[in-house]
Amino acid sequence: MPPHDRKAPPARRMLALPAVCPCEAISPGTLLTSLLALAADVASRDAGAFPVLRRGAGEALRITRVLLAFLEELREASAAVTLPGAAVLGLSELHVAMQKLRLLLADCARRGARLWVLMNADLVASELRFVLGSVATAMDVLPADVVGSSAEAGELARLVSDQAWRAAVGPDADDGRAAWSVRSMLAKFRTSAAPHADDAKMVLGRVGITTWWDCAEEVAFLEAELLERLEDGRENDNDLVLISGLMAFLVYCRVVLFDRVDTKKKADATAPEPTPAASCPPWSPSQEALLCPITLELMTDPVTVATGQTYDRTSIKRWVKSGCRTCPVTGERLRSAHFVPNVAVRGIVQQLLLRNGVSLHEQPSSKHRSAVDKTAAAFGPAAAGGVRVAVACLIARLSRGTPEEQKKAAYEVRKLAKRNVFHRACLVEADAVPWLLHLLSSADASVQDNAVASLLNLSKHAAGRRALVEAGGLSLVVDAVNVAAKVEAQQNAAAILFYLSSNADYCKEIGRIPEAIPTLVHLMREGTYRGRKNALVSLYGVLQGAASIAKAVSAGAVAVLANLISSDREDIVNDSVALLARIAEQPAGATAILASSELVTSVVDSLGASSSRSGKDHCVSLLASLCRHGGDKVVALMGKMPALMPALYALMADGSPVAGKRARWLINEIHRVYEHRQPPPPVAPPAGDRVIRV
Repeated sequence: MPPHDRKAPPARRMLALPAVCPCEAISPGTLLTSLLALAADVASRDAGAFPVLRRGAGEALRITRVLLAFLEELREASAAVTLPGAAVLGLSELHVAMQKLRLLLADCARRGARLWVLMNADLVASELRFVLGSVATAMDVLPADVVGSSAEAGELARLVSDQAWRAAVGPDADDGRAAWSVRSMLAKFRTSAAPHADDAKMVLGRVGITTWWDCAEEVAFLEAELLERLEDGRENDNDLVLISGLMAFLVYCRVVLFDRVDTKKKADATAPEPTPAASCPPWSPSQEALLCPITLELMTDPVTVATGQTYDRTSIKRWVKSGCRTCPVTGERLRSAHFVPNVAVRGIVQQLLLRNGVSLHEQPSSKHRSAVDKTAAAFGPAAAGGVRVAVACLIARLSRGTPEEQKKAAYEVRKLAKRNVFHRACLVEADAVPWLLHLLSSADASVQDNAVASLLNLSKHAAGRRALVEAGGLSLVVDAVNVAAKVEAQQNAAAILFYLSSNADYCKEIGRIPEAIPTLVHLMREGTYRGRKNALVSLYGVLQGAASIAKAVSAGAVAVLANLISSDREDIVNDSVALLARIAEQPAGATAILASSELVTSVVDSLGASSSRSGKDHCVSLLASLCRHGGDKVVALMGKMPALMPALYALMADGSPVAGKRARWLINEIHRVYEHRQPPPPVAPPAGDRVIRV
């Protein structure tokens, strides 16, 4: 397999214990040194870091520390006498067992996975017994001369073997009671009944979940497990019902048991609390390297190309698929279209997101979006009932709560509706939309921001869009684009209009609002990158007829687009050309575009320079509309542009069928106009006539 065809090693699943067996040719001394480092790492763990299976984990650590003492004795003895080759087998078995023990203990102590470990305590205990049995077996097969290298080494070896064989590993009694309580509460959820708060507190206390942040970490972990299974097509996985039920339980606890959103870790508790981010944390200068050079967005699936540059897989694949064979950063020609997954960068990104309370699955991808689509129905009645109980509490606080309760409820709705279609449906059914629209007028910028983001998530659901329109929320959303206190809220409000524009009737309603189109044009002109992007795609959806296009022209959209088309961001250029093509569909729009000869030249230049197939399609569509509405005069002007004809011929050869057809039509029109404009050839005089020259 070529080196660039290597696939990224899949992320290790919880309670999966892969281990690498040392090669047979390894020297005993080298193996002993590696084993010492591995055992020291395991022995250094804090016994208090295990909220579940505390007794079993403590036993494993105690045995490991005795083993470490034995290995140190063995190292001292081997300094005088070389270890025999026969020791490799036993030491290799020990090495494999300690690898598995390290992974298993890491899973038991993993933040965010505490409740999952509790509910799988029997399985974890079984794995721990097996690993300790492997340690005992490995000690028993060590050669007698190795074990007896010193009296103390022999005593330690026997101690390790005896303790490993006799270790009583099983779920603690308190673990069993807590797991039984969880199952009892899930049974109540099946009947849409709320469990007793004290029971929920007892369970959370058992596993060390004491803050909103801890609860959010648990939900993020379970959500990642759920989406991973759905992305892999395992919709019938038996764990899905339990995972979904535990998520519902934790969401209920997060909503009911905690009065405030604690978005900082305990170590940072003295720092001022930041406003929760929508999907990703703010970047520091050192983290800019984690952004894709093409999209300037976080690289959730980073890959390295042949030039050594790293990009997000989706972005660079789209770049190459569009026909561009050069590295976007260096400009060097890509010798191969294969990419090497950058596991190091992915790990850094994942750690950064988890530190900010965000799951890697919150970042969009085609597989992720497909997995989210599979959450339209709850996995089991407990999950459905639990979410409905939590949603009922949220709606009560949105409608009748204190300002602080409304603030927290708005943020909870935002989190709940972000990646789960069933959650969105439950919120819409519970009439969350009218109360969220009411919060758009809040004087608290944080409340307003969370309300807008919540409405954005709900607008991704057809019922949510319908509820928003029926509640009279269109004008309120337009106002939010214009006057929301936070830039992010303005951008999200523009994105709501994009989702609403998928319905032709809603487009007409938006077009009838006097401020709607001018507001989007203003955001397109003055907004940040994301604001401009949202405004462009929203306007493209809204401009469906002559009246709305006329409003856009009157609001100065053409002049704004003339500036954006010279952007150094190719996606902004492509979206700008697409919107110009939409405007040029009407005679008034074409006239406004033709008033700027520089703009037409820029479109022709973009046709030849664009590496995007869709960008080229929009360019030729725009030029065809201009010629159709502008007549032969415009066609003649096009024919005088030297860069146009080569680009059109290239499009006929390599473009999409529709683009090729339009390019052929333009070429024929240019030839027709120039043939008609050619002066008639001079008529030769009849033979024998004398020509008189003056």
